[in-house]
Amino acid sequence: MTTRTLDNFFRTLLNIDSFDNDSSLNGLQVDNDGAEIEKIAFAVDASLETFKRAALSGVGMIFVHHGLFWGSPLRIAGSHRRRMQFLLDNNLALYAVHLPLDQHPEFGNNAVIAELLGIETPEPFGLYRGRKIGYKGNLATPLTIEAAVTRISFMDRPPLGVYPFGKRENRTAAVISGGAAEEALQAIEEGIDLYVTGEASHQVYHEALEGGLNMIAGGHYSTEVWGVRRVMEQCAKQHIDVEFIDIPTGL
Repeated sequence: MTTRTLDNFFRTLLNIDSFDNDSSLNGLQVDNDGAEIEKIAFAVDASLETFKRAALSGVGMIFVHHGLFWGSPLRIAGSHRRRMQFLLDNNLALYAVHLPLDQHPEFGNNAVIAELLGIETPEPFGLYRGRKIGYKGNLATPLTIEAAVTRISFMDRPPLGVYPFGKRENRTAAVISGGAAEEALQAIEEGIDLYVTGEASHQVYHEALEGGLNMIAGGHYSTEVWGVRRVMEQCAKQHIDVEFIDIPTGL
């Protein structure tokens, strides 16, 4: 496949063009010289370490959730220059999908976590820039917060924080991966038992405590491995050679 055919594939699969409120430059961020892509690496972050490990694995494209471009021009200097230079020197294409990958109802971060928790018939949740990108719903079986942590912890890595401020057994849950601590307020307003996101926030602590909300800050990285891995699995079904590059930040 070429970068052009893969771009068409990912845009259709993830409905990328329906998002006009994302600061990320979704899609192909760095092209190659037209060479055929024989293998794709999947990772959360577009870091130099990711690029180096991809080059060692002989990949032609790197698919990430957090890319290099976020809505404003960057000087080609410092770490940004080094990253760009490495991609160009090694003829590596870079593909990034941010909010479309968070929100996608089948392949997205939030949909996968909702599935892991056992949310039945997930409904859109969490208004962000005019669009709901998370999911909420009733749990198939009541879960303690400890059991929920076990279900969503990637490779059994501990979450950033667990805040058991509500019921012993949760019957409803809402999920927004990554940095969505403030959306806990929406969960409280809607009477949700358990809220799962990536990062905690000092401002939200007492709101959750006083609102009786159970909250898990699973880690920005650890809550956002799920989407890239689900897309990777879909590519493997299309007989595309794939590899996951795991570089946890602990954050």
